[in-house]
Parts: sequence; C-alpha cells; structure tokens
Amino acid sequence: MENIDDNLKNVLGKIEESKKASSNPDKPVRLVAVSKLKSIDHIIAAYQAGQRHFGENYVQELEEKSQSEQILNSCPDIKWHFIGHLQSNKAKKVLSLPNIYVIETVDSIKLADILNNALKPSNKSMNIMIQINTSNEPQKSGVATSELEQVYHHIKNNCRNLNILGLMTIGSYEQSTNPEETNIDFKNLIDCKKRLIEKFSLNTDSIELSMGMSHDFDQAVKMGSSNVRVGSLIFGSR
Repeated sequence: MENIDDNLKNVLGKIEESKKASSNPDKPVRLVAVSKLKSIDHIIAAYQAGQRHFGENYVQELEEKSQSEQILNSCPDIKWHFIGHLQSNKAKKVLSLPNIYVIETVDSIKLADILNNALKPSNKSMNIMIQINTSNEPQKSGVATSELEQVYHHIKNNCRNLNILGLMTIGSYEQSTNPEETNIDFKNLIDCKKRLIEKFSLNTDSIELSMGMSHDFDQAVKMGSSNVRVGSLIFGSR
C-alpha cells in the first residue's frame, strides 16, 4: 500500500504553504481525501493518520463503504462528502447512509426539493453545496452562473432542511493545467460568492468555496478555496 501517512503530510504541507500566498492565510482549509475506487484498508490507513473527511463519487460505493462494519468500528468520526453527480432517484439513499457530512453536488432546484422533502418527515437537516458549472462545459453538471441567485433564493426560502455550506465547482482541464496565476473557473466561483454576499447581505465567511483537486489544489488555496478534494496524491493513482 502507498505511504498514505507521508502523502497526507505532504499534501497538508502544500496547503499550508499555499495559504501563505492567499488573501486570508489564517483561514482554515478542509482537505477531503477522495477515496473512490480505493479499498477500505486505504480509508482506514488515512483515518489512522488523522484524516477525517473523505469524498466519494458513486452512490453504490459510498453505500458499501459507509455501512462497512470495518469503517464503522475503526473510523467512528469519519465524515463523508458526496462529490459525484447525484441522480434524483438515488437522493434518498444517500440521505439514509451513516456519517454523511455534506452533499457537494446539488445542481438544480429539483434535486434540492427532493432532498428537502425526504428530510421533512424526520425533521433532520443535511449540509449541501451548490455546484456551479463555471466553465460552461455542456458535459458537466452544475447550475449556470446566471441562475445561481435564483437557486440560492429558492433553497434558502423553501428548503428549510438543507443547510447551504457554500459553492462547489469542477474547473475545466484547460484552466486546471494553465500555468497562469489566475484560474478563470476559480475566479468565476469567487465572483459567484461575491454576488451572493452582496445580494443577500451575507457574512463573507458564511459561504465556503469547494474548488481544487490533485492537480490544481495549491492554486485553488491561493485564490481562496476553503475545501479541496485530493485523491491520487494521497492514495496513489487509480
């Protein structure tokens, strides 16, 4: 197995270095270890090294891992992030799983309503992020930047069982591999946050930004990300 402990320390060290170049170096940045297609042993090893937040892309895989007796016994404080496209017919399943911390990929009013209605009978709540298609790529999920205010307003006023933690994006490969200091997709997400803060008179710390993956998380942190999703640099290539 890869040296997960050392890999985690290396990634966390790079996050701290990148924070120094950001506009708010004291702001905490959450590392989400993306464990899709990785074994339960990999997850337990990362947990034992101090990692608590883990990301999964597929409902079936999240279902199997989150309910695993090994993980439930060895990782009692694990916090799962669902970071893949969530189909409407699988929304209830995700809500029923143990230790779900946040669904980062709410990309429509329809999905928000389905999640909220499923939570109502038990009066439970769920953390979510609104996924934004900042690159305007037709193959990608996400709310169009022009529709964000409408979606945010609807969820805030009609989905009382959903707690909006912030905004999430998956930038284009072209921008993620761009050697320039400014990633346009990340800048678009930052601009979305600014618009929400101004229109709804929000505290700037009330909207997190989930942006940055293995190949561009350092740049994302420098630009203000508060949640990065890193897999291969921790667990090795899939």
